[in-house]
Amino acid sequence: VQLVESGGGLVQPGGSLRLSCSASERVLSTDAMSWYRQAPGKERELVARARGGRDPEYANAVMDRFTISRDNAKNMVYLQMTSLKPEDTAVYYCYVRSSGGDYWGRGTQVTVSS
Repeated sequence: VQLVESGGGLVQPGGSLRLSCSASERVLSTDAMSWYRQAPGKERELVARARGGRDPEYANAVMDRFTISRDNAKNMVYLQMTSLKPEDTAVYYCYVRSSGGDYWGRGTQVTVSS
């Protein structure tokens, strides 16, 4: 499965961005589709995870500001980010965990700066 992220860019503090991730093959609704991020000098961390039949999971740092959603028919996962802060600056990665393996996208840069 190949994952391609898009939607990153430069945004001012308080602004919004919507990230998209497209999977090249069908992803089962029961498979987890997630967003991770990695800031310079820091470890990669989970931002949000969506799995069929379960409530979405969010990192405390993004709770109530970010929303993950999926379109299983299109094999897409999205991350709507609002009230962005400079500390949200990072490369954001799409991740799929399935019975067939674990897959990562190449990432999209999000920079929050005035």
